[in-house]
Amino acid sequence: MPIVAPFRGLRYDPKHVGSLSQVIAPPYDVIDAALQTRLYEQHPANVIRLELNREEPGDDTTTTNKYSRAARFFRSWREQGVIMQEPAAALYVYHQSFSVEGREHVRRGVMARVRLERFGTGSIHPHEETMSGPKQDRLLLTRACRANLSQVFGLYPDPDGAVQTLLDGAVAGQPPLEAIDHLGVGSRLWPLTDESVATQVAGLMGGRPVFIADGHHRYETACNYRDEVAAAWAESHGGAPLPADHPAHFVLMMLVGMSDPGLVVLPTHRLFVQPSVPDAATLGRLLGDCFTTAPAGHGPSAAEAVWSDIEAEGEQGTLGLYTAGDKAWTIARITPSGRTRMDKVAADHGTAWRNLGVSILHRLVIGELLGAKEIPTPGYVHLVREVVDGLGTDRYPLAALVMPATVDDIRRVSETGERMPAKSTYFFPKLASGLVFHTLE
Repeated sequence: MPIVAPFRGLRYDPKHVGSLSQVIAPPYDVIDAALQTRLYEQHPANVIRLELNREEPGDDTTTTNKYSRAARFFRSWREQGVIMQEPAAALYVYHQSFSVEGREHVRRGVMARVRLERFGTGSIHPHEETMSGPKQDRLLLTRACRANLSQVFGLYPDPDGAVQTLLDGAVAGQPPLEAIDHLGVGSRLWPLTDESVATQVAGLMGGRPVFIADGHHRYETACNYRDEVAAAWAESHGGAPLPADHPAHFVLMMLVGMSDPGLVVLPTHRLFVQPSVPDAATLGRLLGDCFTTAPAGHGPSAAEAVWSDIEAEGEQGTLGLYTAGDKAWTIARITPSGRTRMDKVAADHGTAWRNLGVSILHRLVIGELLGAKEIPTPGYVHLVREVVDGLGTDRYPLAALVMPATVDDIRRVSETGERMPAKSTYFFPKLASGLVFHTLE
């Protein structure tokens, strides 16, 4: 069972940096070159210099590179008091306020350190595949800084909100630390040092599984780093195991209840360079008896109405498909014959995986019915207006509107030991980096 514990976090001292809004950043994997430059210029102590230090002329692979620079910044900021250590072990209650398509939301959770378990050995479950490149990048950074610089995002079942109610009650009336990021997302943070509350939280969460929502590469990197530290410890201590309370056994994690009303999962729609289908009539013939099809509008701008209908249905097997040749939208709904065909072509996966909209789109529609098993990576966008803008460039002969996987889908797939197809989920907003660091020393 996951072990959740408070820790003496490292965080910016507002007396040194002023507004926290000036020093936070999104996670490394959503920062492009333009945003990186903007964050560098925003404040000399912005966390971008740790989270995603930029490459410089003269860098090498050993002594002078972006990882060694990040470590020097981290060390000097601690020595100068720019970053201070919490005087006592704390849980960090964390709320994010944000807007999606005109609706206001507040996502509530808590940052803690969580004892590491390799996937498949305990109660912490992944839902996405990982790649070697990002894991190597994060491992080099972790070795250099010896800290978790951004948090993994974990979900846990809390159907009656007992854990979050306890946490929010404990910080009620206390002024939070506040920051606003470049997208207007507000962060409020309360360090909570009450030992009795921490004990209650650990007790409530002890028997509950955790599902990784975001940060799979960071989580696996933390496990790899822990194993490196354990091996080095054994070598220098006569084969003795790494002490159970060593910080390397833990990872910084933001924990959010799966029933939290502010938990928003955005869809990830597809803009395809290939395959190309000339028109809606051809598309209908290719889909055959696997889908019923109906015309749904003309021109890129009709995407808004098409998506509204799909979202209202809420069915993973309903897709919105656009053929650029005739600028036509088609709503395709999977049939029993389509389900049977999907079971056959995806027999290597379980029922929960085969029922996902993205699985149906890529394995059945694109790979099987359209006969395009190997295609260039499509463009991934989350908002319908981004689909409209993309189609307006005339670069994409085919587009697909697809329902996002739900939190329950994540749980069902994860509990079988499988992982979802790429870009099945997009939890919005991303967690802010720079609010709390977890030292591994």
